[in-house]
Amino acid sequence: MEMVFSCPHCKQQLEANSSMSGSHIHCPACNVSITIPQPDPTTVKTANPMASSAAAKEEHHFQVPLHEGPSEILIQKARPPLEVSAREGDKKIRVKTIRRTDCVEVGRDRFDEIVSELLNKIGEQNIVSITPIAYTHLDLGSRQLMTDFGVMIIFRG
Repeated sequence: MEMVFSCPHCKQQLEANSSMSGSHIHCPACNVSITIPQPDPTTVKTANPMASSAAAKEEHHFQVPLHEGPSEILIQKARPPLEVSAREGDKKIRVKTIRRTDCVEVGRDRFDEIVSELLNKIGEQNIVSITPIAYTHLDLGSRQLMTDFGVMIIFRG
């Protein structure tokens, strides 16, 4: 156990292990030969490393911020997974997939119009997610595999 004692000549505070009591040492401050005293709880303090640290001597004055009325929400709650929404919601979860090839009419591509009409019909508050998709299909005219795109819309309805 570490103990703290003072040099009888220069009053320098020193530390030593209590097992060294009775040993002779030279004071590092005044170089006088001294004997390490026996641990005495009334005159010798035991060293507390936390109490002698700089952090223990530093004063902190913390204040709790006060708000009038409700404070703003800094962390938004995560949206529930689709499975939970489907089970607990009052409306059913539905999926609509629109392929671009289904929207081509006599050389005119109506994909954007059809997707926009569906989104307006569903309403923004009912849309859960919109996911672009890529797919491959067999073109009947050229008999080749063609890659195209579409959109998958998940909504409450």
